[in-house]
Amino acid sequence: MRVALSGGPFAREAKFLGEPLMRTRLDGMFEGYASLFRIADMGKDVVEPGAFRESLVRRGPSGVKLLWQHDPAEPIGRWLSLVEDSRGLFVRGQLSLAVGRAREVHVLMREGAIDGLSIGFRPEKARTEPRTGLRRLERVDLWEVSLVTFPMLPQARVSAVKAVRRAPAFRNA
Repeated sequence: MRVALSGGPFAREAKFLGEPLMRTRLDGMFEGYASLFRIADMGKDVVEPGAFRESLVRRGPSGVKLLWQHDPAEPIGRWLSLVEDSRGLFVRGQLSLAVGRAREVHVLMREGAIDGLSIGFRPEKARTEPRTGLRRLERVDLWEVSLVTFPMLPQARVSAVKAVRRAPAFRNA
């Protein structure tokens, strides 16, 4: 689902992406893919490799907010790293467990009730294929990545298995 977050010249959109987060550490750290390349989501958007590159250089992890359900009034942590790899946008974040909502989200993540990641962005360069109706996002300005209830791209899965094995504090719960 594509959701407009605001109007005017600074209009942003939100893309929902399925990402199970059951391997969440007790300290609130987690990782997963916030976007996968070349896979059409339910809103008929396809993120192309390199789409985040310029935005990540410009903003860095501290310039991209970690929100709950795309709500700017609900920051729940911070991003430690956001990296494009050959598969998509890989993110590593930490919930701020001193924040009540973050503690709630943490419990829900550990129980497997919350397992979605979603990007909030402004498209900078995109093209729509007339035949298929797919919108190819070639460059986006990434504003935020949210933990969400309903993901947009359910095919995405956690890729943190190696990190889980290296870090015994991760638990399946």
